[in-house]
Amino acid sequence: QVQLVESGGGMVQAGGSLRLSCAASGRTISRYVLGWFRQAPGKDREFVAAISWTGSDTYYADSMKGRFTISRENTKNTVYLEMNSLKPEDTALYYCAAEYRTGITPQTMSLLDECDYWGQGTQVTVSS
Repeated sequence: QVQLVESGGGMVQAGGSLRLSCAASGRTISRYVLGWFRQAPGKDREFVAAISWTGSDTYYADSMKGRFTISRENTKNTVYLEMNSLKPEDTALYYCAAEYRTGITPQTMSLLDECDYWGQGTQVTVSS
């Protein structure tokens, strides 16, 4: 059993930066693939980024490449999302997810309809 709690959201000006954190409790996340998703009001859930359990393999949605960076510290049971050059269209509820099913990679996590565990989300609002 894993519980995920996001933090670090807030309101920023366009072009600004935020760092989101997701702290896990319960079972260690060492061998989970971890990812970030987001959802804006009236829109579908959207994949943001994912990272392998070693941290050596990452995958980003095209609109995030070069602006967002996902990382993890397994000793702290925490995954991060560093967001730079934020745009108003980045406004959404951001939440993290953990996946332990066999064969899941950061790339395939982007295609999942569900994950093993989800956080409650943290709101990011980017003003123009």
